[in-house]
Amino acid sequence: MSERAEHVLVTGGAGFIGSHLVDALLDRPAVRVTVLDALTYAGSRANLSAHEGDERFVFVEGDVADTGVADRLVAGVDRVLHAAAESHVDRSITGPAAFVRTNVTGTQVLLDACRAHGRPLLMVSTDEVYGANADDDSLFAEDAPLRPRSPYAASKAAADLLCAAYHVTYGMPVTVVRGTNAFGPRQNPEKAIPTYVTAALDGRPLPVYDRGRQRREWLFVTDWAAGCLAAMDRGEPGAVYNIGAGHELSNLDLARAVCAGTGADPASIGFVDDRPGHDFRYGVRSDLLRALGWSPRVAFDEGLARTVEWYREHRSWADEMRVAATR
Repeated sequence: MSERAEHVLVTGGAGFIGSHLVDALLDRPAVRVTVLDALTYAGSRANLSAHEGDERFVFVEGDVADTGVADRLVAGVDRVLHAAAESHVDRSITGPAAFVRTNVTGTQVLLDACRAHGRPLLMVSTDEVYGANADDDSLFAEDAPLRPRSPYAASKAAADLLCAAYHVTYGMPVTVVRGTNAFGPRQNPEKAIPTYVTAALDGRPLPVYDRGRQRREWLFVTDWAAGCLAAMDRGEPGAVYNIGAGHELSNLDLARAVCAGTGADPASIGFVDDRPGHDFRYGVRSDLLRALGWSPRVAFDEGLARTVEWYREHRSWADEMRVAATR
């Protein structure tokens, strides 16, 4: 890296994955970070409190789909790491319009700003764009067809296709990462693991969809963020990299693991009506990312223990985020 500090714009940097990306970037001495975040229910300034007062860190509250804000900020940085997104599947089912605006229009606005100023962009996407895996232990490679099954996944697939089109049409240096389920500290309480953990700590029933048969991969968030930065640093423009190699288990087994980690009675696991179009299983191959030198370092059990301990110590944060989610 050159002596001049590289300046990175992180959209959605006050959210779960975004804030961990900011942590990882600012661990590098020769990096400056500007965060753009709308501070919706999914983001909190508290997630970035470790960096307040750091002269290499700037926070801007604003909308990623605002062309004026996006153009001004992109003009002043060296590259863009685009993590801003509406990402809760259940919310996309009841209100898809916000997902189209943020995930599709917001990405298009950023791409136009990057094109105007000649800046590379890393798009943070999801394995949900592939749809559901077959029930045979198969995994999706990066060239698998996109078959999204929820409004959230469809909006992310549309954003991915825009990135590919801007690379082909305009020659823009755009790279995409599609990650498996991340977990760890600072994750919004609406998501599965924090939902189970906070319920267990509160002595409430753990709400598991259907009979808990759906299966997911889980990757600790610091490994997830390291995969993003590997693609940013060493990935090929126009390429897609899956972030996988997580620990796969059923939702019921996940709830049981949370009970074991919190000391809750497994009898507190309860079943709730399944959501529409619920994908049975996700799983991706991460060979291309591993070829860049990345590999996961945090075992699932260790990551879950660290996550449970964080939520024990940050109950007020979880309560505030839960209240914000109802607004």
